[in-house]
Amino acid sequence: MTTAPFAITSTTIVTGDHAGTVLPDHTIVVGDSGLIEAVGPTTSVVVAPEYARVDGTGKFVAPGLINAHAHLFSDGKPLSPILTNKKLEGPVSKFFHSPIGTVIAKRRTRTNVETQLHSGVTTIRSLGDVAYEVAAVRDEITAGKCPGPRVLASGPLLAVSGGHGAPVIALVSDNPWDARKNVRINLRNGVDVIKIAATGGVTDARTIGEAGRPQMTEEEMTAICDEAHRAGLVVAAHAESLAGVKAALRAGVDTIEHGSEMDNEIIDLFGDNPRALHGRSALVPTLMAALPLVKLDRADTGITPIVAANAEIVLDRIISAVHAAQKNGIRMGMGTDSSVTYVTHYNTWREIDYVIRYAGLSPASAFHAATGANAAILGIDDVTGSVSVGKSADLVLVDANPLDDLRTFTNPNMVVMAGTRIERPGVQRFDDLDAQLDSF
Repeated sequence: MTTAPFAITSTTIVTGDHAGTVLPDHTIVVGDSGLIEAVGPTTSVVVAPEYARVDGTGKFVAPGLINAHAHLFSDGKPLSPILTNKKLEGPVSKFFHSPIGTVIAKRRTRTNVETQLHSGVTTIRSLGDVAYEVAAVRDEITAGKCPGPRVLASGPLLAVSGGHGAPVIALVSDNPWDARKNVRINLRNGVDVIKIAATGGVTDARTIGEAGRPQMTEEEMTAICDEAHRAGLVVAAHAESLAGVKAALRAGVDTIEHGSEMDNEIIDLFGDNPRALHGRSALVPTLMAALPLVKLDRADTGITPIVAANAEIVLDRIISAVHAAQKNGIRMGMGTDSSVTYVTHYNTWREIDYVIRYAGLSPASAFHAATGANAAILGIDDVTGSVSVGKSADLVLVDANPLDDLRTFTNPNMVVMAGTRIERPGVQRFDDLDAQLDSF
């Protein structure tokens, strides 16, 4: 890794804006502060002689990707049935929260954030951790003790007894005041965002239709949002049904994760939500969490018929949510749900590809969702999300225009995180898993 001031010269910038603007023969100057000092046509940008030069001729520079929905406790291979066995959830939770489990979780987190960085992801929002290992790794990255992207950590998500994520990656409550207390516990441990399990989910579903079934009451979620917003934190909600999404939005949730079909009330609340932190809410769809479970044979995925049926239900709802968001001008970001079955930490580009091929987004809109739109939704667009003067130099240098070929992110030439260059990024791949994902 290299941190000296530098310039990427004579390159093509893929801006990541709504229009898909591409700027040929441009030069980007990065100062020793890690901020972008100048951007413009190569003929008009002066590069100081002491700055290193990276020849970008024939290559493309894009803003670093932002993964707004990640988990970091696993690698994306099919989850062991032990982890979703109801009879074993107590011992599994006890192990993960033991001293040995804490060490393992933190080690996996370090590995997985570095993998995402090397694949072009320069900002991660985690949404459901075993404990506070992601916050600890975030602090180590900030202190320069280990490499990594910008990390927004949630700590354990907030769920009800027997709810989605409980008890392994969740704090449990069953009334508004205990829900508020769990927010305070997370705040005390230095989280950056709060995550709610508003409805059931696919991975730990016990019956068909459980994914999306409302679990947390509107009153409980309102208490959570009030407490989090008082501290200035955004609240995300796992919600996979019309009823679940509606209750979460009424409570003041800022981002709906996954999503569902929408009615007029939901559409209105996305655009004007008086209880949300900034007065409106956004959608973060995650096709990767369900699509492989629907497209691939259960003999390969290892999932139960119940999980498969729920995945199909939820996938249809997510695609409906994306269509409704496009039609009604709802803010939309991008997240992968990394760590769950078939969602690796190096395949973020696939989520962009899926929303183009299966949900009908244009390449420009899909790429904007993963860059500038995500930055705005997370409230960090003054820091990152575009190749602009004064912003952090979070950049990816690739061989092809990602608007034409997203697979260029499988082998980036260079990743820049806050001005630090990773000149030969590389990740450990799972060839058998990738071959299955390539099959559809």
